[in-house]
Amino acid sequence: MPFYTASKKTFEVGGKEFPRITWFKEPGIRGLYVLLMLAVLTSATNGYDGSMMNGLQTLEQWKMSFNYPGTATRGLLNAIMSVGSIVALPITPYIADIFGRRVGVMTGCIIMIIGVVLQSIGSNIAMFIAARFLIGFGVAIAHGAAPLLIAELVHPQHRAIFTTIYNSTWYLGSIVAAWLTYGTNKIDSAWSWRVPSMVQAAPSVIQLIAIWLVPESPRYLIARGHNEKALHVLAKAHAHGNIDDELVQIEYLEIRETIALEKEFEGNGWLQLFKTKGNRHRLIILISLGFFSQWSGNGLVSYYIGDVLKGIGIEDSKEQLEINGILQIVNFAVALGMCFMIDKFGRRPLFLLATGGMLGSFIVWTVCAAQYKQTGVKAAAHAEIAFIFIYYVFYNCAWSGLLVGYAVEILPYKLRAKGLTLMFLAVDLSLFFNSYVNPVALGALGWKYYIVYDVWLAFELLIVYLFYIETQNTALEEIVKYFDGEEALLGGTVATEKARTLLVENGIDHKVPVTTETEHHEVTEEKRAL
Repeated sequence: MPFYTASKKTFEVGGKEFPRITWFKEPGIRGLYVLLMLAVLTSATNGYDGSMMNGLQTLEQWKMSFNYPGTATRGLLNAIMSVGSIVALPITPYIADIFGRRVGVMTGCIIMIIGVVLQSIGSNIAMFIAARFLIGFGVAIAHGAAPLLIAELVHPQHRAIFTTIYNSTWYLGSIVAAWLTYGTNKIDSAWSWRVPSMVQAAPSVIQLIAIWLVPESPRYLIARGHNEKALHVLAKAHAHGNIDDELVQIEYLEIRETIALEKEFEGNGWLQLFKTKGNRHRLIILISLGFFSQWSGNGLVSYYIGDVLKGIGIEDSKEQLEINGILQIVNFAVALGMCFMIDKFGRRPLFLLATGGMLGSFIVWTVCAAQYKQTGVKAAAHAEIAFIFIYYVFYNCAWSGLLVGYAVEILPYKLRAKGLTLMFLAVDLSLFFNSYVNPVALGALGWKYYIVYDVWLAFELLIVYLFYIETQNTALEEIVKYFDGEEALLGGTVATEKARTLLVENGIDHKVPVTTETEHHEVTEEKRAL
């Protein structure tokens, strides 16, 4: 596959070519996308938290309020959010699969808001820790539903862009927190840290309002038997409400037949992820995505930039906050820009470029840190800062946006919520390690600790090269053929031979008619609700 694919004037679904659309010129799609983006700001909450905790630990008033917490306590403060997320993960996929993607987002947001309130009024370290546990619990539930809603609702032409933008909003939250804590640094009271803490509730409040205006996932609706409602959601989201539109009809048939096949012949239990060669391949990608996205050295800067900068002689909190704030702006610009390149360059080439670039820049970062420690030369410190920025440019070429986008699209519907939960389990385990071990290791080993990440990044590059496959310009249901080949349970006009045989032999093809406006000319109360 070529490294770069020029944009065609058409996109393919179900083996047919359709003319590309411009989303902001389509009133229905434009309105939906704006609301959907507001409804799924979960990643921004996560990014805000990381940058806020980075900033709070540089504020003198925060240190005074909590009696100057030591290294272990600071590690626990950051790690407890990951613990909250891990505790929530066993119930997360069931909320999304049983009650719906929207309910999952709402449930997570309510819990996060409660946690933020407790965190903001915290009067002692125990209360602060408990509040952060609740925030982590809520983030996990919302995170387990929001990406599913995006991938299953947006127009097939825009899936890659929208799902990568979702996780890139991490930096939007991070920028706000970084510069807000920079500003409140001048407040000579506990409000210098309480204000940033209170603002952390903003994304969740916006989500709770916007989610009511966004339709439910058509895949979820079909899986729960609400076929007609799902058809009208697809029509409204992809074709101005015209259910006779050819694209809508092909999507509807493909989704219904595929989900029917999965229900009939494939389980959705946790063990299903281990049963077939294709699923084991998916599992390797999911687990590696989770660990690699956080264990690549980025955790050093995400939560402990103050410690990293102190290692090269930058101890002024104002200067640390300025560097952190500028870094987050650069990160967001690169991550957002790469969202529009996903279908041009492809997933696999971007993962290889990002991981190889991270390895090279982190090695130089390590050398610069060692040189400064040994010689005290300022040029080495400045070079290390430069390579921190270069490292993040490479990181954001793939790992920020594609973490969620790639994980969601490689999973079939029946395993999508559970597979994503496993990926987030790997993320949370690695975040726990980063939060608790990194400050201790940095304090004990200094720059030598960076060597661990140099070796690990080389291992990451090998895994990406061996297992990460391309899914470029492929409809969501059709990606299964890359993992399962002719064994894939794929329905619709591009059904595999095995799927066609099963559909006919078991009469499923007769149970899945394509609905048309002529057949359903009466508008029901359910359709009016859309």
